[in-house]
Amino acid sequence: MRRMRRCRSPAPPMAAVGGLLDRARRKEAVRLRRRRSVLYSDPSAAAGQAGAGAAGGPARLLALAVALRALNCFLVQTSFVPDEYWQALEVAHRMVFNYGHLTWEWAHGLRSYSYPLIFAGIYKALQLLAQDDVQLLIWIPRLAQAVLAAFADVKLYSLVQHLENAETAKWVYFCQLCSWFTWYSCTRTLTNTMETLLTIFALSYYPIRGSKMGSSCKYLALIALAIVIRPTAVIPWIPLVFSHFLQEQRKADFILHRCIPVGLVTIGASLIIDRVFFGEWVLVQLNFLKFNVLQNFGTFYGSHPWHWYFTQGLPVILGTHLPFFIHGCVLAPKSMLSHKEFRFIYPVLPFCIFFCGYSLKHLKAWKKSAASFLLLSNLVPALYTGLIHQRGPLDVMSHIQQLCNNSYQSQAFVFFMMPCHSTPFYSHVHCPLKMRFLQCPPDLTGNESYIDEADVFYSDPLGWLNKEFYNDTLLPSHLIFFSVLEQEISSFLALRGYEKTATVFHTHIPQGRIGSHIYIYRKNTEMNHT
Repeated sequence: MRRMRRCRSPAPPMAAVGGLLDRARRKEAVRLRRRRSVLYSDPSAAAGQAGAGAAGGPARLLALAVALRALNCFLVQTSFVPDEYWQALEVAHRMVFNYGHLTWEWAHGLRSYSYPLIFAGIYKALQLLAQDDVQLLIWIPRLAQAVLAAFADVKLYSLVQHLENAETAKWVYFCQLCSWFTWYSCTRTLTNTMETLLTIFALSYYPIRGSKMGSSCKYLALIALAIVIRPTAVIPWIPLVFSHFLQEQRKADFILHRCIPVGLVTIGASLIIDRVFFGEWVLVQLNFLKFNVLQNFGTFYGSHPWHWYFTQGLPVILGTHLPFFIHGCVLAPKSMLSHKEFRFIYPVLPFCIFFCGYSLKHLKAWKKSAASFLLLSNLVPALYTGLIHQRGPLDVMSHIQQLCNNSYQSQAFVFFMMPCHSTPFYSHVHCPLKMRFLQCPPDLTGNESYIDEADVFYSDPLGWLNKEFYNDTLLPSHLIFFSVLEQEISSFLALRGYEKTATVFHTHIPQGRIGSHIYIYRKNTEMNHT
């Protein structure tokens, strides 16, 4: 990806979801009795609920979910978007170890420390235990996300079982596990991932009349936490909260005794956390609104037409789930920002998965064939995107880590000549190497002729290098760049004594400044590090 991006997520098909919730309210008493006969039936009969884990009860289902998501975690060894590292792990590394790069958003108070604080807690625990090895710093946060994803899977199953029945829940759970995009995203340290998990948790506490599962305070607190982490989380919840408000008989109490206290506590906690780390009072959510909505600076990172989510976004992340999603949307009524990215739709995916499972449950003759098709058709993209596509940035950092293990660490200087934020940084090195990358902050002064450093470099790479490193004493010890740049700067590399030491695969689909491979060049000096 060329740059860090941010945007608003679209609202999901809430009208259909609301219809299902209303249906659940009307038939709650009947369904409670029917579910009891399923949950407390003979274990041998419950064992027939394939994929639901009912034979061993909730504990066994959770254990299965954790095992699957842990495997999921280790089978995703590729990069997705820069925010996975630069707005979470890199910030946490700086919070604990006092070195790490903060992007321009932090200088302008557009990001909250609340989310990185989670990973900072993990890093601090590893530091206190003297176990802050770089591999643990990389994988423990991912495993923590995997465990949360497993809990979310189980919550989604329980929610659908509560709204519908065990059979529908089984198929929704199956669709959730089959989703290639969920597999690709659910163990990453993205704010979008946490927003999605909190959405599922909040849905599980959404009040349904006659149910003991609902809790206004819990679901409102989870929504508020999601909004603190990513302000766009408010969008899909507006219709559901409004629906709940309409159902409340004591509307003033709902506002005064639930919404306002939860909001004040959550925003207050966020303000205090940011006050500690920014050193001043900063209302991040307001700054985020100004930047992305009122000033629309998000277009600096690209823009898409209004229909992008429907014509490209949802079809891509749903993949072969799409026909089942459409079918489920058709069945359900009978029974019940300018800059855009695929990850922005991720929080809506659980709603879509519900309809996919609902579709499978109502299929008759083709149910097993459809399930087999769904599983096999998602397996290939899940494994390809998780193990092969865009794995270069992480593999490159493994090479850079080796510079921390020799006596020339203080003399090393690594320069990433790539689209800005193409790789992780200190969070994946964990030693104070001198490193530099091409910068690409937006101009917030209104200067229409502004060009960031990365664009200036790519307009004339050879001229930029000769001007920037006019003296040999300024030269980096290591240059890292995509293969498409090699020919254009070959004379500089030869003249300054650089030799290629590693070739790292990145993608089968090179585009523009992104090449198929990443090259590592080392200056041929007396330094003998790898």
